[in-house]
Amino acid sequence: MRFSLEIDANRYFVRSYGPGWVNVNEREVRQSLIVMPERLVTDWPPQGFAELEEIHFAAVASLEPEMVVLGTGSRQRFPHPQLIRPLLAKGIGVEVMDTAAACRTYNVIMLEGRRVAAVLLMITD
Repeated sequence: MRFSLEIDANRYFVRSYGPGWVNVNEREVRQSLIVMPERLVTDWPPQGFAELEEIHFAAVASLEPEMVVLGTGSRQRFPHPQLIRPLLAKGIGVEVMDTAAACRTYNVIMLEGRRVAAVLLMITD
């Protein structure tokens, strides 16, 4: 899917996505990533849902978002509560959805001026 909304070029915006890729500000990323309004992390280690560990969410918590939108790939899958404990312990809200929905949701929340982090696993099919 491709978005056509024009926004501030100084913020990271998910422009489009598809199986195996996400386009952020015209940069195609083909691995798990974290997108925040002012930061793009293209080397987030887990490449699939089964690889998620508590330490991965501790790294997200260190970025100090208000909330996290977790995209779990092709379908919505909920991580074990222990895995997201580092976020919850800091009062960071977590919403879980498939990656396509997470991309769209991130854009809306980011445009509201909130400090949101989209934590995205790739869509695989």
